Amino acid sequence: MKRTAQAQWIGSIKEGKGELTTQSEVLNKTNYSFKTRFDGDEKGTNPEELLAAAHAGCFTMAVSFALTERGLSYASLNTQATVLMEGFEIKSLHLSIIGIVPGITAEEFEIVSKGAKENCLISKILNIPVTLEAHLGA
Repeated sequence: MKRTAQAQWIGSIKEGKGELTTQSEVLNKTNYSFKTRFDGDEKGTNPEELLAAAHAGCFTMAVSFALTERGLSYASLNTQATVLMEGFEIKSLHLSIIGIVPGITAEEFEIVSKGAKENCLISKILNIPVTLEAHLGA
């Protein structure tokens, strides 16, 4: 399996603009720029936001897979991924998941979540600390 994305950039770093398009076209000429990355003054995305989204999605699917393997087929999972960037360096990524999973204890959910964090494909390629909070909701 191969997945592709394309980036186009025109202009200087601060005044220029770019467009991102994914193979699926979920992102289709989506705006990104210096302002969307560092100022937040313009509608569009940025690489760090896309990293957070990719990690949140991968990790949440890994938790779902682990729960399914335990015979727990119904679950509602909500994950927030937060990328910490200082200057021009990504320092860490924090995952926070809340799960509504009948038939599991909070301790078991935390164990499943920690295993998913370690085995998620995105976690495996990151060379930054990845921290986790796992909470079982009602």
